[in-house]
Amino acid sequence: MTDASTMQGATPPETAREPLLRVVKGSKTYGGVHAIEDVDFDLYAGEVHALVGENGAGKSTLCKAIAGAINLSAGDFILDGRPANFEQPRDALAAGICMVYQETSLVPTMTAAQNIELGNEKLLTRFRTLNIQAQQLLQSLNFHVDPATPVGLLGAAKKQMVEIARAVYNKARIIIFDEPTATLTPEEIVHFFHLIRDLRARGVAIIYISHALEESLQIADRITVLRDGRRVITAPSSELSRASLVQHMVGREVAQALYGRREKTEHIRREKVLTVENVTMGMTVKNMSFSVYAGEVVGIAGLIGSGRTEIAKIIFGALKRNLINGGTIRLKGRPIRYRVPKQAIDDGIAYITEDRKANGFFETMIVDDNIYIGHLATKKGWRFLLSRASKSKLANYWVDRLKIGALQRKARIIELSGGNQQKVVVAKVLAQDPSVVIFDEPTRGVDVGTIPHIHAEIRRLAEEGKAVVVISSYLPEVLSVSDRILVARLGRIVAEFDAAEATQDKLLYAAIH
Repeated sequence: MTDASTMQGATPPETAREPLLRVVKGSKTYGGVHAIEDVDFDLYAGEVHALVGENGAGKSTLCKAIAGAINLSAGDFILDGRPANFEQPRDALAAGICMVYQETSLVPTMTAAQNIELGNEKLLTRFRTLNIQAQQLLQSLNFHVDPATPVGLLGAAKKQMVEIARAVYNKARIIIFDEPTATLTPEEIVHFFHLIRDLRARGVAIIYISHALEESLQIADRITVLRDGRRVITAPSSELSRASLVQHMVGREVAQALYGRREKTEHIRREKVLTVENVTMGMTVKNMSFSVYAGEVVGIAGLIGSGRTEIAKIIFGALKRNLINGGTIRLKGRPIRYRVPKQAIDDGIAYITEDRKANGFFETMIVDDNIYIGHLATKKGWRFLLSRASKSKLANYWVDRLKIGALQRKARIIELSGGNQQKVVVAKVLAQDPSVVIFDEPTRGVDVGTIPHIHAEIRRLAEEGKAVVVISSYLPEVLSVSDRILVARLGRIVAEFDAAEATQDKLLYAAIH
């Protein structure tokens, strides 16, 4: 990470005569329920203003209103000291406000250059001229992206670079980042922080939404905390700490050991449920071997690209291992090789994806429908005629068990907060009553108040006798929930630790060396 002192070069906002943007008594209601209520917010030119809070606190709602994606039910915008009205994103963009969403809004089949130009196309445009202009802009921002490459072929970090370049091309004075580092590697995060510093030096005002509180404390000049749709506090980051932020976010003191180490207990191994023997897939997974027993949680740590997600998808039938010398996977001693995930579901294997937006839910359906579809995917749950009573009963159980925001039951999933979306994904999969559950990055983009609920559910599944695998890039999380920890490197399992004996240093050393 970048040294915090290097990020504090902006002019203190209080020296500015007038905020660049103000939201006065902003409110937004959905079906009579307030997403935000009487929120006051201001932003100065050349500052980074972090916005933090639990899922459902109203962060994204406020920022979408600022970006013109939704209209406030009540309240006013003041831009440059004058009232402003953003009916649609184009109005906000014309005023110099651009939002970089957590899931990028780029068109994957278009090139980087075409995405940068999108919305500002001329009647006649030569691709060569378009690429040259985009290349000059990207180079001025020190972005190493080929403008002629289709966006769908770019990684998460480079997609974000294209989004930022598009914002600069549109002469954005205010850029809103929604969970910008959720899919970035540590090296990419360092580079991204340098970009934030450069944008701030240009006088750009930045609103920074993140669940990573340490990042907000490090990069922001000021931080505003929202809770239950209301503003709790706005203060300079130098006056706040992680503990105080958490207390403001949840309205109570939360134990500092959010990812507390589990006490060493005598773990009795039950039946061996899943065995992976020398599984190979191209250059990504190479002779990977491990076992998982009923009633235990096995954590898999490792750097991005170590083959962790790929082995999970191979087990689940979403990816195919080599046909010859591809190794063996056994479920309760029986060799398995699935052509499609439906076969894995029928055998009681569940995979909870790391990318909920792309693969986790049906975004235009409501909570109840998504959960019921998970049940219908099984042999036991399949019905030709759907039952509203069964759907409601099943959804009520999982909404209560996972503490899904019940007030938003009738909202489309795409309208829910990230944490509630993740809970729906988990509920949809667990409604299949699997015997093997694989969690891939279970708390990515989830707030501090929700993380303990998901961890408790992981432990509960193991206590119910299920075999549980947790893949996570965050070492404290792996240490917190696991009975055993495997470390993957370059497509192989290179180390195994009992969770009570493992440390972050040991895991990181094994993952790198």
